[in-house]
Amino acid sequence: MSFSNADTGSKTADPYTAKNKDEPSLKTKVEDLIQFAEKSKFCLLTTITPDGQVATRCMALAGKENNGIDFIFHTNTESGKTDDLDANPQVNLGFLNSSGEWASISGKAKVVTDREEVRKHYSEHLKVWLGDLGDGKHDGGPEDPRIGVIKVHSNTIQYATSRRSAIGGAVELVKSYATGETAQVNKLRHISEQELEQWRSS
Repeated sequence: MSFSNADTGSKTADPYTAKNKDEPSLKTKVEDLIQFAEKSKFCLLTTITPDGQVATRCMALAGKENNGIDFIFHTNTESGKTDDLDANPQVNLGFLNSSGEWASISGKAKVVTDREEVRKHYSEHLKVWLGDLGDGKHDGGPEDPRIGVIKVHSNTIQYATSRRSAIGGAVELVKSYATGETAQVNKLRHISEQELEQWRSS
């Protein structure tokens, strides 16, 4: 079942998507996505709470694995998001920048508390967020049991990067407004589950 509120006959009802869709090689799609995520640094992690509500939090990218398409974040294991992930591992990562470029990554997340993994991705900046409780154990250091990592295994990815410079994009929008033609300003790309598995094994 799908939602529709229009009958446009033989013409596409979504000309923006049709005109901006871009299908380069898998290598180009993945490399551009990785570059965008690294440059953005921050994203929104959306989880489902134990009572079925949707919750979103800002997260800083701590690392990547599996050839760059799976994502790693620090977490306080005692925070609400770990409860969410224990109840439902389905998540979405949303990257966005001031130019309107974006990426939406659907996947499954797990909380990892293995100390070797924590040490591998540890950052001194975590002390600012966790503090030192003064008991010699919960000090915000790499052995603090409150520190874990969230690993997100990507299932599907959609993203849009700019096709033109800021000035070129503005010119294209003015042109489209004047002619009634749909603007071609972005590269809309999709990376399927099958493509992601292919990339992981490459």
